[in-house]
Amino acid sequence: MKPIADVWKEAVAAILPMTSVIVLLQILVVRLPALEFLQFLIGVAFVLTGMFLFLLGSETGLLHLGRLLGSEIPSTSLPIYLGSAFALGTLVTVAEPDVRVLASQFAELSQGAVSKSVLIAFVAIGVGFFVALAMYRIVRGTSIRRVLTIGYLLMLVVSFFTPPQFLPLAFDSGGVTTGPMTVPFILSLGAGTSAVLQGRSVLADGFGLVGIASLGPIIAVMLLGVFLP
Repeated sequence: MKPIADVWKEAVAAILPMTSVIVLLQILVVRLPALEFLQFLIGVAFVLTGMFLFLLGSETGLLHLGRLLGSEIPSTSLPIYLGSAFALGTLVTVAEPDVRVLASQFAELSQGAVSKSVLIAFVAIGVGFFVALAMYRIVRGTSIRRVLTIGYLLMLVVSFFTPPQFLPLAFDSGGVTTGPMTVPFILSLGAGTSAVLQGRSVLADGFGLVGIASLGPIIAVMLLGVFLP
């Protein structure tokens, strides 16, 4: 029961400060109608419950699975390892709620110029490719500075060819992929991989993966703008 209690305390610590400020404002300044304030309190209860269940699921399921896969996959051949990292990075991005919200809003505002499924596919493939690149960096021991430098230079070059209206969408795509589904899984996958490789540091090699992975959707969406008829 201790892990459950710890997760509950974490969820309460995240929600309580904001709730306390709003309750204080309600008492001293705002004074909303009782029904509206009751709706707010019910919403807080829903948010608290949802955050508790999500954090508990991430800790006991998603993070554990990522560490387990990260520690087992390197024992296979390099092509299978990179292919698995690509597939996992792609699929976990498809399940990311933030990506779906962004795709829905852009499809609506662009009046169908880019469909929701196409945008999700490009963002997911971009993340998957750069997750595989990040894992390759861990295996080969390549400097993260070199990988990020090449990635940002490539992003800069592509930005000159993509239509201007795709630039803000591209950078927002890089932001939404750092959501509650993708980040825990990528970090745990990298940490598990680093832990089983001799002579590697989990702190040095297991982190920085989110920064690398977020380049993928930015470049992918820019390329979508370049090739979109």
